[in-house]
Amino acid sequence: MKLIDTLQDEHTLIDQVLGSFRRYVGALEDGTADPDDGRRYAAFFTTFAGHFHHEREERVLFDALVAQAELPRERGPVHALVREHAEMEEWLREMVPLLEQRLQSEDDRVRLRALATRYSQTLWRHIDAEDSVLYPEAQERLRRYGVRELPDRPASDAEAAAREGVTALLLRYPPIEDEALTRGEGCFMCAAYGKTCDGLEAEWWTELEWEDFFNR
Repeated sequence: MKLIDTLQDEHTLIDQVLGSFRRYVGALEDGTADPDDGRRYAAFFTTFAGHFHHEREERVLFDALVAQAELPRERGPVHALVREHAEMEEWLREMVPLLEQRLQSEDDRVRLRALATRYSQTLWRHIDAEDSVLYPEAQERLRRYGVRELPDRPASDAEAAAREGVTALLLRYPPIEDEALTRGEGCFMCAAYGKTCDGLEAEWWTELEWEDFFNR
């Protein structure tokens, strides 16, 4: 399914930019980063990752799962992932003013570091959950209902510019990994598991699927 393939490709870029962003925040604290680069990161996460990527997930893929594959919106994976989108959007709104100005105080630097860590760790795990569980399962379930393709749209000029704006940043601030974060595949690795979602099998599987599972 082309839309899902495209969304996964975008995840690869977003993953890299998160690592670059974390290096940038560290460099900003020790005075080796250009404060003006913060605007480009803010534009990428707000306009490309948020307005473009997350919007198409919610309004095309998630809506199709609910309307055409008869999956629940108010609980389970769709509900959990939309909720995470909203949480990350709120943290991003707090970060943007800090990224668009030159940090003047130690309090601002501490606040930015905390927000950047929370945002990046959540988005990294969110990407893992979608790539390893949501996307493959969504594709299979939509096909069962005769849905072979989903509509997509090109990036607007602003969205394309936000994407292009991080090209130089990836070279200037090579991506790093967060050694404190454990990443992996499967529902049990998702931050929502056991809190706002009981896992794919509990939330999406039908009686026939469970019967087939036990028969095997």
